[in-house]
Amino acid sequence: MTKPSSSAPNQRMLRVGEQVRAAITQVLQRGEVRDELIEKTVISISEVRMSTDLKVATAYVAPLGVSDHTSIIEALNRNARYIRGRIGPQLRQMKYMPEVRFRDDTSFDNYQKIDALLRSPEVARDLGQVEDDKQE
Repeated sequence: MTKPSSSAPNQRMLRVGEQVRAAITQVLQRGEVRDELIEKTVISISEVRMSTDLKVATAYVAPLGVSDHTSIIEALNRNARYIRGRIGPQLRQMKYMPEVRFRDDTSFDNYQKIDALLRSPEVARDLGQVEDDKQE
């Protein structure tokens, strides 16, 4: 009898994802990846999502101060095997070393869009009407 698969990550996936995120962050901070594009860019890793079998780690990255994220993502994916080898000692308790994939983190763009919408005059006007109704 098989368990139904859910789309929500379980506690183990979240814990391992956080360990992988910390390991990748350390590798990038120490400058162990010898790629000119990666070395001169500050890269923020916001989240690492693990597959259900913990064999694939998808890291969501946001290069800071760079308008073209695709070149940074491509450079990270080119060096993914090297990064996987460098995070190995920090994740030695795992049965399988996960394959690392890098994706662009678009959540910051979404937050900016929502913030701009909330600050728009139309929303401010509607919020003002709601507050006026409460005062009456």
